[in-house]
Amino acid sequence: MSANSFDARSTLQVGDESYEIFRLDKVEGSARLPYSLKVLLENLLRTEDGANITADHIRALGGWDSQAQPSQEIQFTPARVIMQDFTGVPCVVDLATMREAVKELGGDPAKINPLAPAELVIDHSVIADKFGTNDAFTQNVELEYGRNKERYQFLRWGQTAFDEFKVVPPGTGIVHQVNIEHLARTVMVRGGQAYPDTLVGTDSHTTMVNGLGVLGWGVGGIEAEAAMLGQPVSMLIPRVVGFKLTGELKPGTTATDLVLTITEMLRKHGVVGKFVEFYGEGVAATSLANRATIGNMSPEFGSTAAIFPIDDETLNYLRLTGRSDQQVALVEAYAKEQGLWLDPAAEPDFSEKLELDLSTVVPSIAGPKRPQDRIVLAEAATQFAQDVRNYVPDAEEDEAGKESFPASDAPAVSNGVPSKPTLVTAPTVRRTRSTTAPSPSPRSPPAPTPRTRTSWSPPRWWPRRRSRRA
Repeated sequence: MSANSFDARSTLQVGDESYEIFRLDKVEGSARLPYSLKVLLENLLRTEDGANITADHIRALGGWDSQAQPSQEIQFTPARVIMQDFTGVPCVVDLATMREAVKELGGDPAKINPLAPAELVIDHSVIADKFGTNDAFTQNVELEYGRNKERYQFLRWGQTAFDEFKVVPPGTGIVHQVNIEHLARTVMVRGGQAYPDTLVGTDSHTTMVNGLGVLGWGVGGIEAEAAMLGQPVSMLIPRVVGFKLTGELKPGTTATDLVLTITEMLRKHGVVGKFVEFYGEGVAATSLANRATIGNMSPEFGSTAAIFPIDDETLNYLRLTGRSDQQVALVEAYAKEQGLWLDPAAEPDFSEKLELDLSTVVPSIAGPKRPQDRIVLAEAATQFAQDVRNYVPDAEEDEAGKESFPASDAPAVSNGVPSKPTLVTAPTVRRTRSTTAPSPSPRSPPAPTPRTRTSWSPPRWWPRRRSRRA
């Protein structure tokens, strides 16, 4: 129950349903805040307890100084927790162990439950044994269940024993895909309250859900387990980098080209420990698939989150992935009521700003190792030649090169004029060879010329014929 120091508790009517909300406009200065900080502000309003979260914390966020360095600590309570199997299974084991301990002490083990909805998607440990056949998928799922039968029996028990705990079985999809297509709500409903969907996840690429307007990022297993048990995440109010998008992508450019361009820009700018928020008229021209791809790359360019506000594209995706009409209507009504709906003309306060005209994005590649090492596709050949020279410096002839046959070839003579040798370079060996005359046989040394050696001897590694005794 919130202390409600700002008298922010109100009601939102959507169709036949009524929801309790905490109005952001009750806090002075909230209108100028970026989308991501508005989500944090609502979180503080709703979870204000007078102890860990006080009215001073709320005022500090409402009066956020965009140019100041982070110094104010707040307690963020995520709406839910998402886990993959490598880190999620130990969390369930810990909950089961806690129940055992409570039982031994004479308490009621059923009281041990996650206090925040928790979802575990099994995808990281799945092995593809079969491939190339029509029934490969079915065989792989059967092998997976057979190989890890005890683990899945345990997780099945956990899903039935714990409240607010859901397991997504193997063969369903990658955790981030399942999250945006099925699990993400964009606006949560719990206990009659409606509030922004937020989360922490046990995978660094949890930020993929930022493309759906859901604030979340990756944490460690211990932090995720603490969030499951209702403990807030301690954090400093971050700096927010505004990334303005204008124009539209040209035909032939892909999400990869856009992501590589944005990654290069943000890596150069420096966004570690910061929120990145996209705004401007170009956001509406960016598909949700592209937004999710950009959000997924947040760990690669170093930000804590890379989020897009809610707009019509968000609603279209929710409908596409089978969300109910009531849920879609709630997302739209809540976002517009709370000032979370994208306004292409708005210029919120940001700590720093970048801008990209989408029409300038061109086909690109990156590498060989780092995604920020972007190379324009049309310049790839030139760049490759330059990078090879930089990567592998010219080397002097080594012993093997000196003793090889091409190094012993004599230049050809035509009309008394020796031919010019052609220089052939390799990463570690430089050698010359004649351009006009074939290589002489080792057993028939070439005739002396003004530019050739007067004697010939085979290389040291050349096998020598043993003399036979009569």
